[in-house]
Amino acid sequence: MIICHCQSISDHDIRAAVDWMRAADPQTLITPGKIYRALGKRADCGGCLPLFLNTMRRTPAFRIPAPPDPVRKTG
Repeated sequence: MIICHCQSISDHDIRAAVDWMRAADPQTLITPGKIYRALGKRADCGGCLPLFLNTMRRTPAFRIPAPPDPVRKTG
């Protein structure tokens, strides 16, 4: 499905960019601007932003993985 008509960005493009960024740096903060840059595009009118953000948030790799619980030493 086309998310951004101005730049011809699909939901698949957004998910692929999120997956690529998360694989490259598991702790990176993913923003719409970073996704546009990863795709070699620039935001234009901004009308797509609500749908763009929803697509980002629904991508499983979007969230930063929680750090492991520290092991407490006793004694």
